Amino acid sequence: MSPWPTVSRHQLTEGRFISAFRDEVLVAEGVTGSWEWVDMADAVRVVAVDGEGRIALVEDEFYLQRRRLLLVPGGGVERTEEPAAAARRELEEETGWRAGRLEPLGVVEQLPTATPARAHLFLARELTPGRLAREASEAGMTLSWRPLDEAVAAVREGVVTEAGSVSAILLAALSLKA
Repeated sequence: MSPWPTVSRHQLTEGRFISAFRDEVLVAEGVTGSWEWVDMADAVRVVAVDGEGRIALVEDEFYLQRRRLLLVPGGGVERTEEPAAAARRELEEETGWRAGRLEPLGVVEQLPTATPARAHLFLARELTPGRLAREASEAGMTLSWRPLDEAVAAVREGVVTEAGSVSAILLAALSLKA
């Protein structure tokens, strides 16, 4: 049960990837409030570890941030897709590598005040060559391999800042050190 029952919902916009809503909610007996939120697909982030213990990091241009970001491979989960299948697909599309073994690391609520969408985090191992198939918007994406300790340092130094990537790298470090 929602802590704040929805009294009404108004759709503000609908796009290819998101829909925005304004809900009137009951916040206390007889008192309503307004809540604006975005409906969008869940996401996946994948920490891919090669045979030398290095992880794959991709760097790409992000429109809203107006700069390039360094992050682990990932993207959106399609409507009929399971998160693990999306993780496998995104890893291969963005890096050209396939996961022989895929392990869940956890799930994070990326922006709980703005969207119910979550990021599913995975650890990929036993990599084999696949087929690179980046989208047109990813034409400038680059791939690099770094030791896990360097990736953790990049998180601590504010070089890796995307929430799913930060969480995935730190959870992978804990998992791999255990």
